[in-house]
Amino acid sequence: MSKNNRIDYVEFAAKDLAAFKNFYGSAFGWTFQDWGPDYVSFSGAGIDGGVRGGEAPKAGSTLVILYADDLVSAEKSVVAAGGVVTERHEFPGGERFHFRDTTGNALAVWTKRGE
Repeated sequence: MSKNNRIDYVEFAAKDLAAFKNFYGSAFGWTFQDWGPDYVSFSGAGIDGGVRGGEAPKAGSTLVILYADDLVSAEKSVVAAGGVVTERHEFPGGERFHFRDTTGNALAVWTKRGE
């Protein structure tokens, strides 16, 4: 499948790269590659991405949404890793929760609702 016109990379900001790696490694099993003191790439998230270190995340209109087969388990993992659930939503065909990670990034996790 061509990557043309498809999301190819997601980039976050985090003042503390070690905290970012600890949270996402613990909550979702992501793995990391350091590229110097202020940048790390990650894999295992379904899309490649990176993190700019030493930079606080800013609130914006972009929301990265992860998928989970088991939303309850995903929420427990987020909380156990130090994340804070900020919202829960149900919608036709699914449900999701929003959370803030330990470095200040806001994301969401969704799942399909059983038929």
